[in-house]
Amino acid sequence: MPLLLIPGFMLDADLWRDVEPALAQWGPVVHAVATEGDTLAEMAGHILRDAPQTFTLIGFSMGGYIAREIFRQAPERVEALILIATSARGDSEVQAKRKQALFSQPDGVTFRGLSTAAVASSLHPDNTGRSDLISRIQEMGQRLGGPVFRRQSLLERRDERQELQMITCPTLVISGDEDRLRSREEALELHEGVSGSAFAVIEGTGHMIPLEEPERLAEVVNGWLGERQRK
Repeated sequence: MPLLLIPGFMLDADLWRDVEPALAQWGPVVHAVATEGDTLAEMAGHILRDAPQTFTLIGFSMGGYIAREIFRQAPERVEALILIATSARGDSEVQAKRKQALFSQPDGVTFRGLSTAAVASSLHPDNTGRSDLISRIQEMGQRLGGPVFRRQSLLERRDERQELQMITCPTLVISGDEDRLRSREEALELHEGVSGSAFAVIEGTGHMIPLEEPERLAEVVNGWLGERQRK
């Protein structure tokens, strides 16, 4: 069964580099490109056009929003769903104002990359001094560039907490124990909203679970997929 991996905001396939080898036992690993489209629905549609016929779907952060939209559009193609460091909440008032301010700027404004402070805030407190992780995240952002930054920044995220019951495939929700961007409370909302879902917390990591604790993430994912296979 192919695994379809969707990265988060201003991230690309390198997000999964350290996790991918351990996941390959389940079948081909396919990297979704979340750069086309001005809405979550459009991005999901672009990904579906290039995706295998059926797949296990793994979404990280922003990719979790896209993953749920993919299920909404093509539930018959999603064999299982894994949501990592994500949420079902909509934009806060502050986030909505930031998007409006960005929307008001001309398209030609230069993208200067993700700041070190912003990237560090996504990491576990013990990892904020890890220049290797910070540089790797910033390099992904630079590869995607300004147009993608604007497109992804302006994506409207609506509150989906009352719609989670629509997810009927086997689902695993994963949270980092020190995630300062997406709280454990948000992960629990997903878990409690998706009937029959499994829930796991990975210790020693912030938001960037695939980069900070790739071995532990692979262990949790493989353990859950293995349990499903044995049923």
